[in-house]
Amino acid sequence: MPKATARHILVETEEKCEELKKKIEGGADFASIAQEQSKCPSGRNGGDLGEFSKGQMVPEFDEAVFTGELNKVLGPIKTQFGYHLVEVTSRTD
Repeated sequence: MPKATARHILVETEEKCEELKKKIEGGADFASIAQEQSKCPSGRNGGDLGEFSKGQMVPEFDEAVFTGELNKVLGPIKTQFGYHLVEVTSRTD
């Protein structure tokens, strides 16, 4: 079963997501932005979601995590929870 580790930032609007992505790509620290901005409880841990298996997350999130480029900020990804920025830190097949 494929597994991955990732961190994410969850916000309410696509515009906010794009704004934060630009900051991170410009050198801002992902974990610090997650702590300040994410509305997910994982924000307290810099957005760290730990390790999870394929199928444990909502489909849109799963798709990005298991097909997206490693160590790159992916998103905005829209789910029923809001808009996510995701960084996949590791993945196994």
